[in-house]
Amino acid sequence: MAGAVAESGRELPAFAGYRDPSAPRLAYGYGPGSLRELRAREFGRLAGTVYLDHAGATLFSQSQLESFTNDLMENTYGNPHSQNISSKLTYDTVEQVRYRILAHFHTTAEDYTVIFTSGSTAALKLVAEAFPWVSQGPESSGSQFCYLTDSHTSVVGMRNVTMAINVTSTPVRPEDLWSAEERGASVSDPDCQLPHLFCYPAQSNFSGVRYPLSWIEEVKSGRLHPVSTPGKWFVLLDAASYVSTSPLDLSAHQADFVPISFYKIFGFPTGLGALLVHNRAAPLLRKTYFGGGTASAYLAGEDFYIPRPSVAQRFEDGTISFLDVIALKHGFDTLERLTGGMENIKQHTFTLAQYTYVALSSLRYPNGAAVVRIYSDSEFSSPEVQGPIINFNVLDDKGNIIGYSQVTRWPVGNQGLLYDRSWMVVNHNGVCLSQKQEPRLCLIQPFIDLQQRIMVIKAKGMEPIEVPLEENSEQTQIRHSRVCADRVNTYDCGEKISSWLSTFFGRPCHLIRQSSNFQRNAKKKHGKDQLPGTMATLSLVNEAQYLLINTSSILELHQQLNTSNENGKQELFSVKDLSLRFRANIIINGKRAFEEEKWDEISIGCLHFQVLGPCHRCQMICIDQQTGQRNQHVFQKLSESRETKVNFGMYLMHTSLDLSSPCFLSVGTQVLPVLKQNVEGHDLPASEKHQDVTS
Repeated sequence: MAGAVAESGRELPAFAGYRDPSAPRLAYGYGPGSLRELRAREFGRLAGTVYLDHAGATLFSQSQLESFTNDLMENTYGNPHSQNISSKLTYDTVEQVRYRILAHFHTTAEDYTVIFTSGSTAALKLVAEAFPWVSQGPESSGSQFCYLTDSHTSVVGMRNVTMAINVTSTPVRPEDLWSAEERGASVSDPDCQLPHLFCYPAQSNFSGVRYPLSWIEEVKSGRLHPVSTPGKWFVLLDAASYVSTSPLDLSAHQADFVPISFYKIFGFPTGLGALLVHNRAAPLLRKTYFGGGTASAYLAGEDFYIPRPSVAQRFEDGTISFLDVIALKHGFDTLERLTGGMENIKQHTFTLAQYTYVALSSLRYPNGAAVVRIYSDSEFSSPEVQGPIINFNVLDDKGNIIGYSQVTRWPVGNQGLLYDRSWMVVNHNGVCLSQKQEPRLCLIQPFIDLQQRIMVIKAKGMEPIEVPLEENSEQTQIRHSRVCADRVNTYDCGEKISSWLSTFFGRPCHLIRQSSNFQRNAKKKHGKDQLPGTMATLSLVNEAQYLLINTSSILELHQQLNTSNENGKQELFSVKDLSLRFRANIIINGKRAFEEEKWDEISIGCLHFQVLGPCHRCQMICIDQQTGQRNQHVFQKLSESRETKVNFGMYLMHTSLDLSSPCFLSVGTQVLPVLKQNVEGHDLPASEKHQDVTS
């Protein structure tokens, strides 16, 4: 973040030094081997990548996948519901995996049963549908479903099931439960056996805070009441997030129901989870539907059905994903071999999170304002109260939240920003539509997803539609189009998007894209001589690869527009509105208005640009880019203030662009301008030579 410094002028703490204090410290790494070697050997696909979504899904290792693949190649696993040698092998292997899961959570089949599901969400749904709820009625107050407000969406969603059967749902705030714990038991009726369910996460998906596992026994014993209602309380511990980086001892903390997802622990397989059910609570679960594998006997012509004897067999409808279950064995083996166990993972991940918390917390602007706001009350003091999740917002120096789009870097290609201005909408005759003819073009919002290789297009009242970024050369029919008197080779993006656009605009339209094997060279502009080897290639832009505007120039125009509002009404134009009207792809924080017009070259990080000249504005800036409404006032005021041509913003092109390695343009990068030779002021103070890219 440009302009941010460590608190009180100190530099950020180095990680090595951070771990040096003489006080006992947490473990880092997994034994004597180098983490760098482990990463290269097991996660080579991460080369050049920083992966920070382990809370969403951890990454499987190479040896884990190889071990599983070898197992499948060497053994024949049949359907466990069949009666043959291959199915017997599958059944026995699956049962061994059940024991392995129970051992991982420090318990045995005497206390818990493992029911395989498609994930923790399916496990939660199973509990919601099978719990022995008692509906409200004239003779009963009914069961209570209570959940911590810091619960996952899938837990909160259980309330829709209970509402349908007239069971009360009550959200409980963490602070209210803390207070109830301090007050002690206040409701006592040992004879009341009305079943209630309390759900809470072992670890918050939002902030990583870890709630006391002691709540399990306190709620079950009646010493702690989520609400003041007599009855018998059961506890569901949502452990999906917690067990991804920490050991869970179910022999010490015996929750009635524990949903988990295995991809959060091993990364593979996905789509497989489990519900661990305590055997004392299992007989209470009620089953309505029965599917393949769950029935010992049934008659199709009569209401006769006998369920399978074991709890797991009764609730695992159909054939389980047995190959994925077998993959878990290799997940457990690899986890133990590479890390030494969950306790090591817990210590390692918390050490990294604690350091990151300290480093982020120390970031300050020159005025002392914090750069980030971290959502945590634990101050990352201990892994017992805080998991390795950091949720934060980036702030500006006034404390306002900076949006995600304002801190995102973007790749640079030989035509400018990657995919920028590569498409255009044409009418039924193939003629380009601009906002001059169709102002509603500004209401269409494209979003580029680089990972999925798609462009998602949205507009109010329309379903989002996807357009692939990759060009299908086999199905591409080249057509000729014109952009600013230049002939360009393009291709149609298909009937699906054509129909979408035609519906939105109410007339036939097509989306076309510049062909990847067509090169459009920029013309020499404004008396500029092209530097050797720097001939710019263009996308479907008018004149140049880049259009730069300066926020200081925007602010001056904004002030002029407000001053001219003689009626004393509320300001007609916001700063954001004005910025959008000029449709630049580089916005900088300059020191003075229109200083950019005196520049000859600029450097932004490692990228260098030649300033080609000013952008001559037309009536396009009269269109509000958020509403599509026209207003001539902006053009008139700009024309009056600039005296000559209506210029605003500067055209840029690359110089000496090396694409042999990835290049990026990043928000917050320092801008270094070079003044024109005939302009005074070469000896400006260094602080006035530096600007920041803001968008």
